[in-house]
Amino acid sequence: MAGKFFFIDTTRCTACRGCQIACKQYKKHSVSKTKQYGTYQNPIDLDANTFRLVRFSEHPSKVNSMVWYFFSEACRHCLKPGCQKKVEQIKKDAIIINDFGAVLYTDKMQGLEKSSKAIKQACPWSIPNWSKKEKQMVKCNMCYDRVEAGLLPACAKACPTGAINFGDEAEMKKLANECLAAAKKKFGGKGEILDSEDVRVLYLIIDEQAKYRPVA
Repeated sequence: MAGKFFFIDTTRCTACRGCQIACKQYKKHSVSKTKQYGTYQNPIDLDANTFRLVRFSEHPSKVNSMVWYFFSEACRHCLKPGCQKKVEQIKKDAIIINDFGAVLYTDKMQGLEKSSKAIKQACPWSIPNWSKKEKQMVKCNMCYDRVEAGLLPACAKACPTGAINFGDEAEMKKLANECLAAAKKKFGGKGEILDSEDVRVLYLIIDEQAKYRPVA
């Protein structure tokens, strides 16, 4: 099976959070305790029950008083995963990459709680989280069982605006380049595809402020 990629066009995201809920429903994850902390984003971050999260960021605008940026965050399924490199130093074959590129955490990850912080820090975006229930680090697995059955990942299936796309590498990169050209034409030359040589999740953003940066 050919390598699979996501292409996420943040200019199309309306923060409906359909992807976030579809992921929870398909994985049969429970809710996460939330609180009001000055934004519509909830929960505050990815966790053991939340593998995909729509991030909300608010910024000043020259045209309006402010502008929202929405960013559907999940594992990037790196071509050379930092988490895999870190875990290999502790336990062999605990993290594998399957035949279409999904970075998967196996049952061999169990029992590595003392190393969980180091594993999380090995990810450039601080994606993995420790699950007390499963006793291992967890994250998005690209809905590999759905993909193997010829179906879309739950998040891509649920997205109503075409913001989240999924398919073969050539198809997704072609779509990304087409959307980038259209975005630059629409937004005065602004636009870039993030980390296109390193990951299987390609994000189109039109403003540097829209780029999610994990809290140190």
